[in-house]
Amino acid sequence: MLAADGEPKALVTNSASRLTKMRSVEWLGQTVASLAWIVSVFTYGIKENGDWLQLLAASAWFIANVAAVWSTDSNSQD
Repeated sequence: MLAADGEPKALVTNSASRLTKMRSVEWLGQTVASLAWIVSVFTYGIKENGDWLQLLAASAWFIANVAAVWSTDSNSQD
């Protein structure tokens, strides 16, 4: 079935649910916090092993936030 703009209805619904998730306070807050953490690692420099661990943790957090949006997209197809 097609939506009014000619896109498949499932695609329109999935995009809407993805946007809804991205506009949530929880998702925005966590994404901004993880990006700020990544920027701070580069601002202060990577001098020791702990700095690499900080960068790894912040990057994993950011990737998890992005994955949460994509999983919302795939779950609505079921």
